[in-house]
Amino acid sequence: MHTTTKKELVGRIADQTGQTKVVVKQVMQAFLDEIVEELAHGNRLEFREFGVFEVKERRARRAQNPRTLEKVDVPAKRIVKFKVGREMRAKVCDEPRSPQRPEPKGSAKEVRPESAPAPRQPSRPTNNSPF
Repeated sequence: MHTTTKKELVGRIADQTGQTKVVVKQVMQAFLDEIVEELAHGNRLEFREFGVFEVKERRARRAQNPRTLEKVDVPAKRIVKFKVGREMRAKVCDEPRSPQRPEPKGSAKEVRPESAPAPRQPSRPTNNSPF
């Protein structure tokens, strides 16, 4: 897996748009600064088909240090969550893009051979169980 840096993105966008790298870098940095500023104010950012950034509040809790088994108080904190948009999910997660619903496995036209129904199994253990 390759890590792409902001510098590499700036170079590619500059090539695509014909703008200088300096201008693209300034615009990109201003865009990122605005995202951080909006999240710092607790605002939700929605980019259609890309995803949604939002700030969530994690409540204070009591945890345990796995090495010492000592109980530790973890304070409440704010975290940034990102929910992937439909188009990004389709490209990144290799999901097929299909606007139609898949057909059900058993259609009404399908002819099934008649056979005796399977014996019913109890859905939960009976009181006679030794377990």
